[in-house]
Amino acid sequence: MPSGGWHRPLSCVSVHPYRGGVHNHVALLTDYGLDDEFVGVLKSVITDMAPHVRITDITHGVPPFDVRWGSLALARAVQYVPAGIIIAVVDPGVGSDRLAVAIEVAGGQGVLIGPDNGLLPSAAAMAGGAERAFVLSNTELHLEAPGTTFAGRDVFGPVAAFLCNGGSIEDVGEPIDPSMLMPGLVPLPTELNDASRGAGLRCEVTWVDRYGNCQLNVGPAEIEPFAPVLRVVVGDEVRSARLEDHFAALADGAIGAVIDSYGMVALAVNRGSAAAELRLAAGDEVSLFRAEDGGAPTSPVTLRGGPR
Repeated sequence: MPSGGWHRPLSCVSVHPYRGGVHNHVALLTDYGLDDEFVGVLKSVITDMAPHVRITDITHGVPPFDVRWGSLALARAVQYVPAGIIIAVVDPGVGSDRLAVAIEVAGGQGVLIGPDNGLLPSAAAMAGGAERAFVLSNTELHLEAPGTTFAGRDVFGPVAAFLCNGGSIEDVGEPIDPSMLMPGLVPLPTELNDASRGAGLRCEVTWVDRYGNCQLNVGPAEIEPFAPVLRVVVGDEVRSARLEDHFAALADGAIGAVIDSYGMVALAVNRGSAAAELRLAAGDEVSLFRAEDGGAPTSPVTLRGGPR
């Protein structure tokens, strides 16, 4: 047993003793939530096998089974995560024939571990691209388990600990061409040419944060032809939104736009919820055009108080 687990011996797992490997940090992103014991068990397996490891929780609040949500959250976060291992688990296909993989990035300074279902590649791209990938097929590194539905505990956690203990990524299983991994799920904007509104962009809401700010899949360069005042079309509703650099600069009672903390355009209301006012959710379509009328706010909204 690596360090004294309480009931189930982990000695069935081939673990190298710590010998100063490059990885001493593991970050976690899952849809496990915090109501059950899943997160605690995953952390316990890792720290039992690799006691030197620091663990950071990116989030465990990914909506259940929402691979797209998890993929986007991981892509936003990865640039701020310390070098080491990231375990990402949003895995509706757990126990099936979907592959479990490890993706090496940044010259070996980072490894993404999780299911091959589109969850990992966008984050790998943000980290400079997938350099090598391996299927986690070496079952000697896995925990013996009564079932196949907790890969975080039985596969991803033990493999992460193995790597943190100095194990070689070549030993986790067979190599796979990174181009064969299931592609990421980050949507791209498309150009529009509306007869009445002119050139525009068809966008998608990639994320609604807890304040109701609606991040779009466009950056400042892409909307430069339409700035500083955007015509925002959501279904049959049309609003004007002035682009500002912070929330407090937005006109009272009006939808506006800011460049958010990840460098993307977000629809927002100062101390209010753009999602509530425009009835938007992640995945919804938004079209952007240039507001030719000077951008006077339309359909004023009622401000709602809340922290920012």
